[in-house]
Amino acid sequence: QVQLIETGGGVVQTGGSLRLSCTSPTNSLSHMPVGWFRQSTSKEREFVGYITYDGLDTLYVDAVKGRFTISRDRSKNTVSMQMDSLKPEDTAVYYCGVDLYGNGLLTRARTWGQGTQVTVSS
Repeated sequence: QVQLIETGGGVVQTGGSLRLSCTSPTNSLSHMPVGWFRQSTSKEREFVGYITYDGLDTLYVDAVKGRFTISRDRSKNTVSMQMDSLKPEDTAVYYCGVDLYGNGLLTRARTWGQGTQVTVSS
């Protein structure tokens, strides 16, 4: 089973930025699409975006489009998500996921990391 580790969460003010990273100590992420998801209190985990295995294509939900950017660094076996212009409604635990299934905005994952908390204060 692929192990995933997310880092980079924290507390920021509205309008601030954070950069989340996802890496695996057990597997290469180079040959698999990687998704980012988030779960806020009392809500189900929701899809945020993903990057294809080759890094040539990304997809984002409308709520984060233009503010979040997913990228790969193959040399570091890392997939990152730069989050800019953060809003209080972005507050959630963020997870990276692999073994994706579903299509487009209905993408889900079978394997998750432990998550990292992002809190945006107003």
